[in-house]
Amino acid sequence: MDIYVGNLSYQTDDQSLRELFEKYGNVASSRVITDKFSGQSKGFGFVEMPNAEEANKAISALNEQEFQGRNLRVNESQPKPRTERSGGGGGGFGGGGGGRDRGDRGGDRGGDRGGSRW
Repeated sequence: MDIYVGNLSYQTDDQSLRELFEKYGNVASSRVITDKFSGQSKGFGFVEMPNAEEANKAISALNEQEFQGRNLRVNESQPKPRTERSGGGGGGFGGGGGGRDRGDRGGDRGGDRGGSRW
């Protein structure tokens, strides 16, 4: 069972989260979610416990309990909602321009550049 753990201290790491939940049973994995740029914790994480009975025991025991100065929010993780993606795509700068001779890159490209545009 995948367990959501919220309101974590920013000092909590994967190992301390694992150790907290191992008191209630086997922990397959634990991960504190971090900002990909700064590396700082986002204050929540996930613990995976293969045995549902042990996982439910951990949820009951740890929800609203203090850990590293914060009251935890612990519950069964809900799958990420899948949103329909419509349209979009592409991006970039369009096609390659197909086979033009780009030999001379400088100079005048034509048109009267002198006067008023309008």
